Amino acid sequence: MELTRDVNIALRSPDRFYIGGEWVEPSTKEMFEVIQPATEEIFLRVAMAGADDMDAAVAAARVAFDEGPWPRMSPAERGQYLAALAQGLRDRASDIALGHTSEVGVLHSFAKYGGPGAGNTYDYYAKLAGEFSFIEQHAPSAGAEVALLVREPVGVVAAIIPWNAPVSAAAFKVAPALLAGCTVVLKSSPEAPSAMYVLAEIAEQIGLPAGVLNCVTADREVSERLVTDPRVDKVAFTGSVAAGRRIASLCGDRIARYTLELGGKSPGVILDDYDLEAAAASLSISSRRMSGQTCASLTRIIVSRHRHDEFVELLGDKLSKIRVGDPFDPATEMGPLAMRRQRDRVEHYISKGLEEGARLVTGGGRPAHLPRGFYIEPTVFADVDNSSTIAREEIFGPVLSVIPADNEEHAIQIANDTPFGLNAVVFTSDADRALAVARRFRAGTVGHNAAIYNFEVGFGGFKQSGVGREGGRAGLLPYLESKTVLLAAEPTSIDY
Repeated sequence: MELTRDVNIALRSPDRFYIGGEWVEPSTKEMFEVIQPATEEIFLRVAMAGADDMDAAVAAARVAFDEGPWPRMSPAERGQYLAALAQGLRDRASDIALGHTSEVGVLHSFAKYGGPGAGNTYDYYAKLAGEFSFIEQHAPSAGAEVALLVREPVGVVAAIIPWNAPVSAAAFKVAPALLAGCTVVLKSSPEAPSAMYVLAEIAEQIGLPAGVLNCVTADREVSERLVTDPRVDKVAFTGSVAAGRRIASLCGDRIARYTLELGGKSPGVILDDYDLEAAAASLSISSRRMSGQTCASLTRIIVSRHRHDEFVELLGDKLSKIRVGDPFDPATEMGPLAMRRQRDRVEHYISKGLEEGARLVTGGGRPAHLPRGFYIEPTVFADVDNSSTIAREEIFGPVLSVIPADNEEHAIQIANDTPFGLNAVVFTSDADRALAVARRFRAGTVGHNAAIYNFEVGFGGFKQSGVGREGGRAGLLPYLESKTVLLAAEPTSIDY
């Protein structure tokens, strides 16, 4: 199958922004060019927001919250809109998949689940509208016949999403925000804007009230206006630790609410009772997911010193056989990295690993059969010191570091010796032992024998991997403010 070169995605107005329920012309003529990572050719051009555009989006969201019907609807009414958004995402699954593969290089066989998966998130929160207690009645207190805990929307939300998984990242912010009664300014990454445009078109199609969802694409400088604007009550961000620090600092200046889903350097700890072949097979699958460009990727593999060499040989063999190529080809197992600067970053870390004495087992270069595109080979380093650069810093690519440990206690210490704490996996045949070790990991999610997630329970990190949680009931709470209401007499009714 030839690489896809001339791909047209059915977007209504990529040269405009969706603000206040309308497609509006931008204040400037500048455009972002989106490059296909497999071909290095232009896939799409979209409008670039200037300061006036961002201000207009915030103003529309502010008016919709302060004066519009949205916050004053019942959760059940808002849930109906969420269900309609869910169906719209399923209906547009092919456009979402085409955009995800063309913009980021994600395997099309994987990207086709993006729309339905995001739809499931909106459906989850639509269902939660009838189950969550937005008002709780508590025991009376002195001077009050009725004591209520009321949960109300936090206000205008700035949702800033990354390039690697835009449709799902938007869902975990927009869906709970809308259920809570917030209005949203959704800011997409310039590298992967098409999913935002699809969502905006669906919002228009279902008649979402004007200003409830506003969509713009902007660079970092203009995006910072969202974070500093006093009309924005909360910032929800997914991205790098460096950007997260900046957002937290700016929000701290004005005591704005924020949630951060940041990076990771996640460990996979292989206990001595577990089969090394099975561990290598599991890790070969997770390492190539989105070409290693996921914050929760298992990149530090910790194994007993006496089994290290055997495991490294097995893992290197499996990664060397991964089929790298055209992400639209069903036979491909790993596509390119998302952009040139991302490949440059990964190559920098590979060079750093060699400089600092790690042993290169497999990979480390560009595939010889792919002279065009931002490709990199799946890479394994052995005998890695946990204090080295490749073990400390997030690479965001298919590069695994295997670290030897003296014993189980040492392995747990190494796993926790990181500034991050997003994800972890323990490989063992003993479920009781798995639970005991999992409780000792300082990580927001811990899997057993594979990198697995349950976003209806919640997702987020310890330490520098973030603040707050996304998904599940925990993912709704950051979009709500708690208010205590004490009444001297019983009211005639208490709404929802």
